[in-house]
Amino acid sequence: MYRIVELPEIKKDEWTQLVNESPVASWFQTYEAFSFFESLSFMNAFVLGVESDNHLKGIVVGYIQQDGGFAKRYFSRRAIINGGPLLAEDIKEEVLTLLLSALKSRLKKKTIYIEFRNYANYEPWKDTFEKNGFSYEPHYDVHIETPDIETVHAGLNRNRKRNIKKALENGICIDNNPGEKELNIFYRQMQRLYRDKVKTPLYPYEFFQKIYKLPSSRLFIAKDKEGCVIGGMMCIALEKKVLYAWYACGDDEKYKTLSPSVMVNYASICHAAENGFHTFDFMGAGKPDDGGYGVRDFKLKFGGKLLELGRFDYICNPMLFSLGKLAVSIMKKKK
Repeated sequence: MYRIVELPEIKKDEWTQLVNESPVASWFQTYEAFSFFESLSFMNAFVLGVESDNHLKGIVVGYIQQDGGFAKRYFSRRAIINGGPLLAEDIKEEVLTLLLSALKSRLKKKTIYIEFRNYANYEPWKDTFEKNGFSYEPHYDVHIETPDIETVHAGLNRNRKRNIKKALENGICIDNNPGEKELNIFYRQMQRLYRDKVKTPLYPYEFFQKIYKLPSSRLFIAKDKEGCVIGGMMCIALEKKVLYAWYACGDDEKYKTLSPSVMVNYASICHAAENGFHTFDFMGAGKPDDGGYGVRDFKLKFGGKLLELGRFDYICNPMLFSLGKLAVSIMKKKK
C-alpha cells in the first residue's frame, strides 16, 4: 500500500533514518532544513512524503520563491527543491511516481514551474522523472573529496597554493567562530556583491541571521592584520557526510595580497577534511553551455571533480512561463 503523507503524519524517526541511509541525502531534505525554511517570514515552505507499507520511502522539502515587485513576483513564482528529493535506495517507480504526481497537484496553482536542483546522482530515477513530465536540464557542480588534509592540499592548483602562501605571509586571519557583528558586516558585503556583480536579489538579513543560529551552520570570516572583515563564507553541514558552500564573498580587488575569497573557501574545505566530512560541495558550477564561466574556473582550482548532476524542471503553466521569460528579459534590458 502506497500513500502520501504530510506533517504531522511524517514520523520524525523514519525521516532521520532515511537521511542516514539514502544514497542521495542532503541537508536540504532534513527536518532542520524544513523548519528553517518554514521559519522565514518571506518564504512559503512545503514538505511532502510517500510511504510504502507504512515505511517512509521519499521526502520532498522545498519552498516557493518570488522576486521583485508585484509584476515580477507574479511571473517568477517557482517551487525550488534544493538538493533533489530524499529517496530510499529501493524506492519503486510507482512510489516515486505517486510522490511526483502529488507534488505537481499541490503546486500547480501556486507556482509557474517546479525545479529540483540536484546535488547528488539521480541517474537511476531519471526515466521516472521524465515519464512524469519533468525535463532534465544539464547543470554542473564541483565536489571535492575531503578524507584528510593531505588530499585537500594535493588537489590544489599551483596558483591556489601561491595565493594561500602569500595571504598567510601577509597576515590574513580566518575566524571560524565569529559573532553577529561579523555576520552583519559579511551580509553588507554580500549585498554589494549581488548588487554590483551577481545582479540577482539577495535574501533579507533574516535569512542569514537564522542560518547563523542553526547547529549545522558554519561561518568563516576573513580578516586583515587590523581585524577588519574582508570576506566570508556561510556553509551548511550534513554531519559527517557533506559540507555545502552556500554563500561567499571577498574583496579581492582591494586586498590582492590577502585573496579573501580564496582563503574563506580554503578554510571551509580544510574544515571539512579535519572534521569527518567525506565531501565538500560547491553547490553549482553553471550550465555546460556557459562558455567562460568564471565561477566554475575559480572552484575547479581547488581540485575536485566537475560533475553534471543536472536539474529536473516541470512547467505548471506553460503560457505564464513563456510570458514570464519575456517579461524578465525586457526588465533586464531596461536595467
